[in-house]
Amino acid sequence: MGFGATAERAGRYRVSPLTKADSPELVPQAADSAARREIAAVAALAGIMVLRLLGLFMVYPVFAPYAEGLPGATGTTVGLALGIYGLTQASLQMPLGLLSDRIGRRPVIAGGLVVFAAGSLIAAEAGSIGGVIAGRAIQGCGAIGATVLALVADSTRAAYRTRAMAGIGMAIGAAFGLALVVGPLLQQAVGVPGIFALTGALGLLGIGLLATAVPAPPRSGRRRDAEPVPALLGAAMRDGDLLRLDAGIFTIHAVLTAGFVAIPLVLRDEAGLAPSGQWPFYLVLLGASVAGMMPLLRFAERRGRDARYVLVGGMGAFAAVHAALLLAPGRMGVIGAALAVFFSVFNALEALLPSMTSRRAPAGARGSAMGLFSSAQFLGIFVGGAAGGAIHEAWGTQGVFVFALILSLAYAPVAAGLRPAALTAERRVDIGEVSAERANELRRALEAIAGVTETAWAPEEGVLYVKTMRPDLDEAALEQALDRRRAQ
Repeated sequence: MGFGATAERAGRYRVSPLTKADSPELVPQAADSAARREIAAVAALAGIMVLRLLGLFMVYPVFAPYAEGLPGATGTTVGLALGIYGLTQASLQMPLGLLSDRIGRRPVIAGGLVVFAAGSLIAAEAGSIGGVIAGRAIQGCGAIGATVLALVADSTRAAYRTRAMAGIGMAIGAAFGLALVVGPLLQQAVGVPGIFALTGALGLLGIGLLATAVPAPPRSGRRRDAEPVPALLGAAMRDGDLLRLDAGIFTIHAVLTAGFVAIPLVLRDEAGLAPSGQWPFYLVLLGASVAGMMPLLRFAERRGRDARYVLVGGMGAFAAVHAALLLAPGRMGVIGAALAVFFSVFNALEALLPSMTSRRAPAGARGSAMGLFSSAQFLGIFVGGAAGGAIHEAWGTQGVFVFALILSLAYAPVAAGLRPAALTAERRVDIGEVSAERANELRRALEAIAGVTETAWAPEEGVLYVKTMRPDLDEAALEQALDRRRAQ
């Protein structure tokens, strides 16, 4: 990922104030060493996330046909089993992140993986849909996503943290795509119970990766740019634009999960593809969706501040996809084209929405905004599975597609109300232990600089969070102000 490249090219090596033995010649070597540690930590933590999510995603394309044959299965209980982990995940993710501030990241991650593995094994051994629901709910209780990202923040320097988070996001996206192909192949080989058992083994493998491949971070503690802070959650919940983005991630995951209640059954019953034979279809679909996603992301990048057009257009595309599935049942060409469009748009929005949320978050509240955003995502998974299952029981697959169509159209005007966002960035300025008077003096000095839009003081971290608007920023004045602060 090149985590040290920018600093190395710039040649900005300063003598460390820690010891007299430091010299400008030695600092680049220290930077190289730090970059290597960061790369190792991010790669290992991405591996833990992938191992965990790969298991969760692999059951998506094969679960509904399998669960139909379990004792106690109805459309409602099948959908609940598919989505229930989202409810427990949403409920526990932020509390476990806060717990990791008190007892450490690694114990929480290891404990979460043990719980996740236990839930997977319960689902594997379940002889009824109720047992699978219990296992899936316990899987979600291993809600370590926020804690893993906090450990990424602990393990990386501020200048390279955004790149690290982007790498984690790409790894998660790759896990989802791979799971759609591998799930049907494994179903053919070991069955769905075998997939659940393998999921548990992957969780335990993650513990080994944590113990052997994740270096001890150079720092730890609560970081407002990476973790939710209870005192800041209220402000994030009152921000209309952030709520619109939360509603967006909720909607696309509700539509996705509801779709997996119906689509595997449509492919089996209307297109004649057995669940174990659906992997070539998903492989082609994956390739087409990646190709289709790139133009959408380029368009969003060109739009810059006003990416809401992509959100509104994406919801229109979602509605058109489900209208096509309603109007042309059983036609494989229509199903394939519709789902290629759906996954292209879904993947683009999955990449775009977190970026928009991060940019719009108030200074020093990015972790809180992203925590609420992630909770909305998992609630969408739960609602999509539970509502999709109940609707399937009452009205069949056509009812599920109508539900997805209505949900997509309902979000379109919400997205249209999103205000254009400035091209902002946030930096973390270490000011140490200072009085409130001194901190406020520094804030006023920085906020007087052109392009500095907002600052926030985090006394527990000893830092100022400084939010800047890139096109208008007087970079030289900002650097001079920071240099004066360093000299004091």
